[in-house]
Amino acid sequence: MSNIIDKFNYYSRRKSVKYGVPFLLLMLGGSFGLQQFSQLRYEFSKNKTISPEEAAKYGIQMKKPGEVTLESEFEKIQQLDIDNWEQKRGPRPWEEKIN
Repeated sequence: MSNIIDKFNYYSRRKSVKYGVPFLLLMLGGSFGLQQFSQLRYEFSKNKTISPEEAAKYGIQMKKPGEVTLESEFEKIQQLDIDNWEQKRGPRPWEEKIN
């Protein structure tokens, strides 16, 4: 029995056991922990497309795919008058009136 205790004491003083075993446990344990988190990430990131009927059921009006294009949105932005504008200062939290 003392032989086993002597061997344990001998190996517990070695740097490779003192620092190596906890490092390997951390690397292997971290690998399994990350596996669980990444599994959750990919499990819940699966997005489904919503049909127009489903969107209408929730009160969302979807436009047809060809109705909105990059060119049509660019034309809308070009029609805006960006040269004539007025700077308006928003209220600060300490300037708000308390009713």
